[in-house]
Formats: sequence, structure tokens, C-alpha cells
Amino acid sequence: MIGSFNTALMITGFVMLMMLVIEYINVITKGSWQNSLAKQKWSQYLLAVILGATPGCMGAFAVVAMFSHRVVSFGALVAAMIATSGDEAFVMLALFPQKALLLMSILAFIAILVGWLTDFTLTKLVKTKFKACNQLEIHEPEFCDCFPKDKIVMQWRQLSLARGVLSAALLLFALGIIFTLIGPQIWDWKRITLLIAGLVGLFIVTTVPEHFLQEHLWKHVVLKHVPSIFLWTFGALLVANIITNHLNLEQFIQANTLFVILIACFLGIIPESGPHLIFVTLYAQGTVPMVVLLASSIVQDGHGMLPMLAHSRKGFLLVKAINLFVGLVVGVLVYFARWL
Repeated sequence: MIGSFNTALMITGFVMLMMLVIEYINVITKGSWQNSLAKQKWSQYLLAVILGATPGCMGAFAVVAMFSHRVVSFGALVAAMIATSGDEAFVMLALFPQKALLLMSILAFIAILVGWLTDFTLTKLVKTKFKACNQLEIHEPEFCDCFPKDKIVMQWRQLSLARGVLSAALLLFALGIIFTLIGPQIWDWKRITLLIAGLVGLFIVTTVPEHFLQEHLWKHVVLKHVPSIFLWTFGALLVANIITNHLNLEQFIQANTLFVILIACFLGIIPESGPHLIFVTLYAQGTVPMVVLLASSIVQDGHGMLPMLAHSRKGFLLVKAINLFVGLVVGVLVYFARWL
């Protein structure tokens, strides 16, 4: 229980820090890293996969918005949802970074191929069945002086609850890493990375203007994402520990991998970051092979498809059906070929 809590705390802290940094970069660049739109189909697939593979939900949300305005094709949308792992990508990078990068590369290859096949076979159906806006609505980009040198002292004199809580939490996180209370017990590159990330996050929180802190960091990252990430991660760790240490299901899982692949794929239909974490954790503990994680990753997309429900429920169901089919086919083929 204590070990699961500490691990969940470390993972949640890392995920939150990466979200803080992405929000910071996105506002500083005025979203330009998401707005380099391409006219060629293969460029669309590449752009969609890059945005989808970006840890978190923002890249996937951007692709849904592009599709809803016919900036990218339906195939590009499918490709983005295969490539994305939502918030779970942060967790995989924290637990097994080398294998996570390998998995992301495999997903990117599958995503581009499936995206092209989808457009090749379903273009006419998509154009007649799914609605779209006439043009892409462009808003004035948000401007943020994210390092207001002349206001930093004043902001600390008028300290808000959000800045105080976040600064204290990140300081404690950094101290926990330094004194080996959180994270790896030895000074390896993982521990150094966690410490650097903690210090960068602390710098961001202590210097950004109040509006950015409240709207982007506090309301969006902390209140919306962090509680669910911690609860899902802690719950997944507990389930994984029960499976491996108490129920002795490891032999059953290994003997019934095809059945587990089926379960993983159907759980991936849920448009929620969390259920996929069970398979992430089981893989990290060596209980399930990578083929299970691969199949689950193909189908699941975190929160990435939620905006699609508002735009087109038929489109949502079709993307999920395609990705479920691909996840099952790839999972079965890889299993019998013994590639992973």
C-alpha cells in the first residue's frame, strides 16, 4: 500500500510537471507549434501523428478541431487517435522510457498506414455523412508575458492560494526527490530528470503572471487532471499488486494472452484516461507482454475523442470501431508472430 502510494505520487508529480511545461510552452509560442498545418495528405498524417503522440490530450484535441473544420482528413484523425496515449504517455515515460519510445514509434508507423488506408477506402462516406464547419475560425492568439520581472515581487506580496499551494507542493516534491523519499533510491538519470523537472516547474509557478497561473495551471492542470491521474494511478497500482502478489494470476495471464488482449482492446473504447493504466502497470511489472500494451494503446486515446462526441457521434463511433478492429488484428498478428 505504501509503495503503491509513493509510486503514484511520483508518477502524478511527473505528469503534472510535464503538463505545466507544455502549457507554458504552448502559451509562450501562442500555439504556433500546433498550427503548422499542411496541405498534402502524407503531411497531414505526419502532423496528426506528431500531435497525437504529444503526451497529454492537447494534441489530440487540436486534431479533432482541425478535422471538424476540414483542415485534416478523417484518416488523419484516425491516425492521431492511434498514435495518442493521452496522459498515460507521461506515465509510460516515467516507468519505462526506452520501451515507451519504442512503443510510440510502432504506434506512429501503424497510425500513418491506417490513416492512409482509411482515407483510401472511406473518403466518400465521410464527406457525405459527417458535418463540417465552412472555415476554420481563428481567434486572436493569447499573449502572455510569462516572466514579468517587474511584477514577480508584487505577486508574492499578494500571494494567492493557487501560487502558495503549487509552490509548496513542488518544493516538497523536489525535496522528496533529493532525500530519496520519492522516486528512485539511487542517483541515476531518472532521479536527476525528476529533480530537474521539479525545479523547472517550481520556476514556472513562482514567476508566471496570476492569470496564467489561475487559468492554465491551477484550473486546467491541477483541478481538472491531477486528482483523476493520482486516483487512477494509485488504483491501477493496487490492482496490479493484487494480481501479481495475492491472486497469482500471472501464469493465467501468460497462458491466456489472447483473452487479455481482447479485454484490453474493449476497455480501450472508453474515452477516459485511466483504464489503460492497468495494462501500463502490469507491463511495467512484467506481468503482461508488450503485445497487450500495444493493442490497448492502439484502441485507447485518453480524453482525446471526447470533443468528437460533441461534433459527431457517428464519427466518434466510426473512429473507435476502426481502432478497435486495428487493435485486435495487430494484437493477434503480433501474438502469433511472437514479435513482442
